[in-house]
Amino acid sequence: MPRPYTIIVSEVTVDGKLTLRKGRSSKEIMQFMDEEANRYLHELRAKVDGIMVGAETIRTDNPFLTVRYVEGKNPTRIVPTSKADIPLDANILKKDAPTIIVTSKQAPQEKVNAIREKAEVLVVGEESVDLVEMMNQLYQKGIKSLMVEGGSTLNWNLIRLGLVDEVRLIHIPFIVGGSDTPTLVGGEGFYSFDEVVKLKLRAHFLRGSHLITEWEIKFED
Repeated sequence: MPRPYTIIVSEVTVDGKLTLRKGRSSKEIMQFMDEEANRYLHELRAKVDGIMVGAETIRTDNPFLTVRYVEGKNPTRIVPTSKADIPLDANILKKDAPTIIVTSKQAPQEKVNAIREKAEVLVVGEESVDLVEMMNQLYQKGIKSLMVEGGSTLNWNLIRLGLVDEVRLIHIPFIVGGSDTPTLVGGEGFYSFDEVVKLKLRAHFLRGSHLITEWEIKFED
C-alpha cells in the first residue's frame, strides 16, 4: 500500500527524554535549542508535504507547526486522534496552514462537525485510527513526504507498524532522568531482538552547538 516517505524528527536529551516530566511541554526543552538547531528543524518542515503530531502534543504544547526560522512553505498539519479530542481553539486549527484531523468512527459526531468548520477531517477506522489506511489516504491526497514531531506513543505506533523510514535527532545536552518521563519511543516495546527495529547511522554533524544524528531504518527483505 503506498504511503508517504516518513521521517521522525525529535529533540531529545542525552538520556533520550522528550520532556522534564510526563504531562510537561516539550517546549521547555526546545527553548534551549540555539538558532542553528531551530533553522535545521524548520528547513526540514519546509521540505516536506506534511507534518504530524499526536493529540497529546496538541493539548500539551499547542504548537503552530509552521515554518518560521527559514523561508519556505508551510506543510499540511496532520493530527491522528481517535476521539477527536483536541481543543477547538488549538493553534493548528487556525488558518496559518492547511490542517487534516484524522479520527475514527468512535469520535463524537458533534465534535467532528465542529472541527470540520475549521479543518479537513478524515474518518479512518472503527474504534481507533487505522494508521496504515491513514497513510494510504494521505498519500492519495498528495502527502508524499511526512515529518513526524510526535510524542512517544505516536512514534511507537508508527514504528511498530513499519511506517517510518528515517529518524533524525537534535541532541540537547541535558540528563533529565525519571522512570515515567516520556522517551523518544514509548508504548509496549518489543520483547526480543528479532523484533527490534534496526537502524543505520547515515550522518552526524553539528548545527550550532547541537549534535544532529540522522538514521535510516533498515527494512528486512
